[in-house]
Amino acid sequence: MKQDKYNELVDLLNKANYEYHVLDNATTLTDQEYDNYLKEIYEFEEKNPELKRDDSPTTKIGGVILDKFEKVTHNIPMMSLADVFNEDEIIAFDKRICDEGIDPRYVCELKIDGLSVSLKYVKGVLVSAATRGDGFIGENITNNVKTIKQVPLKLNKDIDIEVRGEIYMSRDTLNKLNIEREKNGEPLLKNCRNAAAGSIRQLDSSIAAKRNLEVWIYHLPNPEDYGIKTHHEALKFMKDLGFRVNPNNELVEDVNEVLKYIENKGEIRKDLPYDIDGVVIKLDDLKDHEKMGNTIRYPKWAVAYKFPAEEVLTKLVDIIFTVGRTGQITPNAVLEPVIVMGSTISRATLHNEDYVVMKDLKIGDTVSIRKAGDVIPEVVEAKTERRTGNEKPFVMINECPICHEKLIKKEGQVDYYCPNNKCPARSIEKFIHFASKTAMDIDGLGDEIVEDFYNLGIIKSYPDFFTLFNHKDLIMSQEGYGLKKINNIISAAENSKHRGLDRLLFALGIEGIGIKTAKIIANKYNDIRLLYDVTVDELASIKDIGPVLANNLYNYFQNDNNKNTIEKLIELGVNTTYTKTNNKFNDKVTGKKIVITGTLSVASRPFIKELLESYGGVVVESVSKKTDAVFVGTDPGSKYDKAKELNIRIYTDEEVTDLINELKED
Repeated sequence: MKQDKYNELVDLLNKANYEYHVLDNATTLTDQEYDNYLKEIYEFEEKNPELKRDDSPTTKIGGVILDKFEKVTHNIPMMSLADVFNEDEIIAFDKRICDEGIDPRYVCELKIDGLSVSLKYVKGVLVSAATRGDGFIGENITNNVKTIKQVPLKLNKDIDIEVRGEIYMSRDTLNKLNIEREKNGEPLLKNCRNAAAGSIRQLDSSIAAKRNLEVWIYHLPNPEDYGIKTHHEALKFMKDLGFRVNPNNELVEDVNEVLKYIENKGEIRKDLPYDIDGVVIKLDDLKDHEKMGNTIRYPKWAVAYKFPAEEVLTKLVDIIFTVGRTGQITPNAVLEPVIVMGSTISRATLHNEDYVVMKDLKIGDTVSIRKAGDVIPEVVEAKTERRTGNEKPFVMINECPICHEKLIKKEGQVDYYCPNNKCPARSIEKFIHFASKTAMDIDGLGDEIVEDFYNLGIIKSYPDFFTLFNHKDLIMSQEGYGLKKINNIISAAENSKHRGLDRLLFALGIEGIGIKTAKIIANKYNDIRLLYDVTVDELASIKDIGPVLANNLYNYFQNDNNKNTIEKLIELGVNTTYTKTNNKFNDKVTGKKIVITGTLSVASRPFIKELLESYGGVVVESVSKKTDAVFVGTDPGSKYDKAKELNIRIYTDEEVTDLINELKED
């Protein structure tokens, strides 16, 4: 075959791909013809590799294997969208726009549950594809994106352009892949989004090619360069160039039509061939984009409405009990496995006896399950109308499920405890706590690894964390533990020796001693040996300690076994003093779990996080009952609502500014 014929076939198959995968139209080629032509193209390219075109349909098959993904800097940042969760928040968004003197028209789009991608073309030819990353720097996934049939390798015009979209996997594709994986004894892919993300980040592009990923294009970052005046025009412009633009996009005249669009798409959501988790609402007029502007992270001219957390019904098969590091007994629901928001759920915490009684849960009940904040599985309620009479009432146990010691319940508390300090379950949990991020922070020692080392007899006491090198051969004989992994863990344990007295006191798991109290004690007694001879009265006189914690501390340090443990830690080089570098304390921050939402005016989020942590604060991502405070800036998300719902202390932007300035001056 000559080059002219080769070029003709490449153009013919690219046209067929565009008609079928982008326009969703039937092509004039039969499957047999397509396969025969593709074979001819393959044969020509194998004989003449120097003549292979960059937009050849054979590129869709993949075959490039990379060692790692290169980093790509986005010339125009890939911003996220602020989330809204109800009608009131959508109306508030509309009001903010109207307050700026804008008479808005909106474009409503489906929020595809996938992962963002940026595509760059030079003279109409695809030159690069990158993930969002942190919005400023992403990963080069060009070879994998070239395997996606809906991504044009060459546009209908020789134009320089960057567009953005969403890569996803259809439900049908996921089902087919999982059927095949089950036959091969491979673990099943959990959900469409995770499957798409995992597929696009394969170093071997032939694997990505087999996953049948798809894409919708939805954003043109610099429309003014092409004389475009509205977002709706930009979508049409991109479609005309050959990009696949979602047909469900709709131009609406006001907020009432936005709400109708959301209601409609919510009703058809389950009938779509792909997952959506909400609706994106954008101002149409690009001049209005300029007028509204952006925050550091979000545009003010668009929001993403998130559908409510999905609830599903399943059976409460059993209620079992687990033992925490302090001996606390927690009931847990064993559920018939059910998929909630894309994840298979088979367990959920029931917190304590009072919680189970309050919800009137019985073994055998049909219960509704949801993922609180779309993350943590939660039993919402029992469907009592479905009871048959065969359900079993919940009965709180009276002895430890592991060591069978009789449980105790402290006065004024709702939780039961195993009093046996040598209970195996408590031992594992206390070692997990010792290595955890907020305690000694031994990087790489996750829960499962600590449990493995405990079961191997490698970790039997706290000092054993710092003698792991004596057990390298035994550890490496276990599946999944290579030389590099164990060396990293040993190095992390060595680094953790310098954490300081406050972190060590917290890590030791003394009853009632959290990170805040540990800092108070360390600030008063800057060497752990000073605590050997301290009296209860002396401890109780310290602000925020009190008689209960004073007794707990006194009893701990009067125990010879505990003192022997501390002396061994000192011999191994663990820092048991409180140094000036970790001597900062503030009662609003130290030991507090803090969530930051929205954009704060006083400083960047990384700076605020580092400053809070220097005072012993713990910056967490999600709001829960254990959260102590929420810092709220402009354009806060659902975390603000959750904080109000749980009656958590909320700091306004002005209050945060005052607090940060106070910390900086300290």
